[in-house]
Amino acid sequence: MKVGLFIPCYVDQFYPQIGIASLELLQKFGCEVSFPMDQTCCGQPMANSGYSHLTTGCDTNFVNNFSEFDYVVCPSGSCTMHVKEHLHSKENEAAATHIRKHVYELTEFLTDILKVESIEGSFPHRVGMHQSCHGQRGLHLSQMTELNAAPFSKPEQLLSKIKGLDLVSLSRKDECCGFGGTFCVTEEAISVKMGVDRIKDHKDHQVEYITGGDMSCLMHLEGILKRQKSNIKVIHIAEILNSI
Repeated sequence: MKVGLFIPCYVDQFYPQIGIASLELLQKFGCEVSFPMDQTCCGQPMANSGYSHLTTGCDTNFVNNFSEFDYVVCPSGSCTMHVKEHLHSKENEAAATHIRKHVYELTEFLTDILKVESIEGSFPHRVGMHQSCHGQRGLHLSQMTELNAAPFSKPEQLLSKIKGLDLVSLSRKDECCGFGGTFCVTEEAISVKMGVDRIKDHKDHQVEYITGGDMSCLMHLEGILKRQKSNIKVIHIAEILNSI
């Protein structure tokens, strides 16, 4: 199984350890993983800001980099959803269609495609799970609490297999952290207030770490935690699942 590892810009620039953890994790489960060196931004920031017409170059480059793989895997729900919903190519629409149908967020790929039943890992800490909006409401990685439906969570399903990890049950499991991409720039005050509220839920449950599948959301929360001089740390789920 040939897997193309798609790493978001902010992860590549600020949190490269997440890309490394994702690579090592996929390799542990027998995937032949490659990281196309010419990959760049998928175009999500422009599209979300109303400038989707400026993403043509990003789309073309993405197709050129990832068309040869059986699957494309990304440690980010928001970037995965953008590619799944918006990737097109005038030069090679067949390749773009193949990618859209075979791009997966990391935990989604582990549960739905690799059917992971056990993980050799240890993380003896009290952890709160932040489920990002794109992952939950766009990719359906977990159930929305307002629905009268059976609860499920693919990330929590994987975390439950890690030795020593104490996963808390938050009061508001699917509340937005306020990051929202460019929303945190255009509506800074609202964004920060939402982040403070989200952190309070974790603080009330006395977590040591906040984890999630989108480092963009965690980066937003991390900034608030640092300004509060809190001892709570953030960690991407790939780093926990790749722990020894």
